[in-house]
Amino acid sequence: MPQPFTLPALPYADDALVPVISARTIGFHYGKHHRTYVENLNRLVAGTDLESRPLEQIIAATAGRSDKAEVFNNAGQTWNHNFYWRSLNPKGGGRPKGELADRIAATFGSYEGFRKDFAKAAQAQFGSGWVWLVAEGDALKVVKTANAESPLADGQVPLLTVDVWEHAYYLDYQNRRADYVDAVLDRIADWDFAAANLAQREAATVHLTHA
Repeated sequence: MPQPFTLPALPYADDALVPVISARTIGFHYGKHHRTYVENLNRLVAGTDLESRPLEQIIAATAGRSDKAEVFNNAGQTWNHNFYWRSLNPKGGGRPKGELADRIAATFGSYEGFRKDFAKAAQAQFGSGWVWLVAEGDALKVVKTANAESPLADGQVPLLTVDVWEHAYYLDYQNRRADYVDAVLDRIADWDFAAANLAQREAATVHLTHA
């Protein structure tokens, strides 16, 4: 029987992010952790009214409900990982350009100001979680979430994320989370993906304003 959710193919080869992220880490992180979240989610929603809903609706319907915590955790982790892999690009890194760069400078004072806030949030996230660049209203923000939480629950629009669960970096960096986050931003962060998310969000806002 077809499953409602599938593990999406990576947008690059397993070894494409070397030396920032090794093929071995990708093998465990994507091939085992991410795959398990998808498989668990399919098992948990099978035969329920959630089975035919998109991930975003499942997350919204189960957030904060203790009786649906397992569904929420696996749906959230599936969505977060889908987004994380697209936040990375072997030809990425450097600095954002265009409208995104202007908005970052307006919000954080400079790209360096953004980097400082992003790194601080990554280090401040105790235990497992995520660090995000999001759009909220007319502003950009750096936020951190624990475990399977995401900015979606707070009405924020994710632009880019870095996974700071230990399984995302421990094989390559051990306990040096800061070095991992710096390497991602410097060498493989997909600023084009972030810019496209911002543009899509702005277009949707304009459409709603004129509807």
